[in-house]
Amino acid sequence: MGLSLKLSSLCIIIILSLALFSDLKQVESASPDYTNLIYKGCARQQFSDPSGLYSQALSAMFGSLVTQSTKTKFYKTTTGTTSQTTITGLFQCRGDLSNNDCYNCVSRLPVLSGKLCGKTIASRVQLSGCYLLYEIAGFAQISGMEMLFKTCGKNNVAGTGFEERRDTAFGVMQNGVVSGHGFYATTYESVYVLGQCEGDVGDSDCSGCIKNALEKAQVECGSSSSGQIYLHKCFIGYKYYPNGVPRGASSSPSSSGSSSGSSSSGKTVAIIVGGTAGLGFLIICLLFVKNLMRKKYDDY
Repeated sequence: MGLSLKLSSLCIIIILSLALFSDLKQVESASPDYTNLIYKGCARQQFSDPSGLYSQALSAMFGSLVTQSTKTKFYKTTTGTTSQTTITGLFQCRGDLSNNDCYNCVSRLPVLSGKLCGKTIASRVQLSGCYLLYEIAGFAQISGMEMLFKTCGKNNVAGTGFEERRDTAFGVMQNGVVSGHGFYATTYESVYVLGQCEGDVGDSDCSGCIKNALEKAQVECGSSSSGQIYLHKCFIGYKYYPNGVPRGASSSPSSSGSSSGSSSSGKTVAIIVGGTAGLGFLIICLLFVKNLMRKKYDDY
């Protein structure tokens, strides 16, 4: 009887565990992936640091940026005890990320910066949902309009009326970024668009930067169904969904819809297989408990 009770308890524990695991997998599959590496930019020159002052200043700056990411989506700071060790750094999260997602994104960047760039005098690491930039005092400045990175989708949709829809969506988004003071995302006739300017850029300069990025997207990506253009002070992204924008697809425009589709299908299959296995085990356990109850009744 004691063994039967233990087996029954084990069945219940396993069933609950399978249910919890299934819920966690569904939550995980539904979560947007905002930590994909988009690009890195590393200065060629490494800083000389025999006294360790640069490392201390850089570590202090990273700590400040990560701490601030729990309560704001943009933060800029300067650290260092002397003019020679002064380092300016900033982070920015995508405007539609929660504070928790922003922190989870930004907290990865210091380690990534070290791995990808080492101790360079300037570094920029861009993920899908956030980026980090730092540079030492005296580092040569570049134009806010300079293009840092671009990516265009492989699918060409010329002749489908896509260009007209995209250009109209671009116009709506450009106006929206200004009224939204630096961030805007929307869907227009199956075209999802997103734009964002660096947090310390004024509305007028932001509009000019976004316009420049949109023009580059038209030239660089042509009739590609998706694209992303990153300038120094702003970025834009777009994606065309011929069958309508699916629910949850508007977290970040992607230039390679086929790969993300394969990933989603794989997760769906895993959930279905896991759910089927859990259901089969549940039926076995219920039959086991039923037999125990019948045996107990027969003993009486």
